[in-house]
Amino acid sequence: MQSRIAFDLAHTRRRRKVFSVTKSNAQQYGMVLWDDVFQRVAADYPDVETESVLVDAMSAKFVLHPEDLSVVVASNLNADILSDLGSAPAGSLGLAASANLNPERRFPSMFEPVHGFAPDIAVQGLANPIGAVGSAALMLDHLGLPEQTARLQKIIERTAGAGILTRDVGGTACPADVTKVLIDALAN
Repeated sequence: MQSRIAFDLAHTRRRRKVFSVTKSNAQQYGMVLWDDVFQRVAADYPDVETESVLVDAMSAKFVLHPEDLSVVVASNLNADILSDLGSAPAGSLGLAASANLNPERRFPSMFEPVHGFAPDIAVQGLANPIGAVGSAALMLDHLGLPEQTARLQKIIERTAGAGILTRDVGGTACPADVTKVLIDALAN
């Protein structure tokens, strides 16, 4: 299912390429099955380029050449590690939004910042709200509300572009101040 969703997503991108993250050289049962399923699904999408990459090499690619990536499909374990790593080039784990989608919509999907709810820093006024608000934008998109999604994403970009940033990305604003600016922009 994950592979098919990744290939469908690739059809919406300028560069139609899906990277499959594996570790089949060391996990000779589960990841070999992963590779086999990926190859079988890829056969149904001859117009999409594919590449299978070991998770350690993909970690380097995320850091050194993130611009080369279009769609990446990975197991839960590998994706969890890479999603945390992927936020580093953007500047902070606090900026990264995430969605755990149930594409059939039989069960609820979950939307949260990549860092989760960050209980260790939440009470200290350090947690960047951008990841949570970006996750809300992903939820709006999943609910089929593209105009609202675009509006929320623009508000995030304008707020960050104006330098209203938390300390994790070099700013001086506290999370409550960033949140207030975002909410005020939504109200206008």
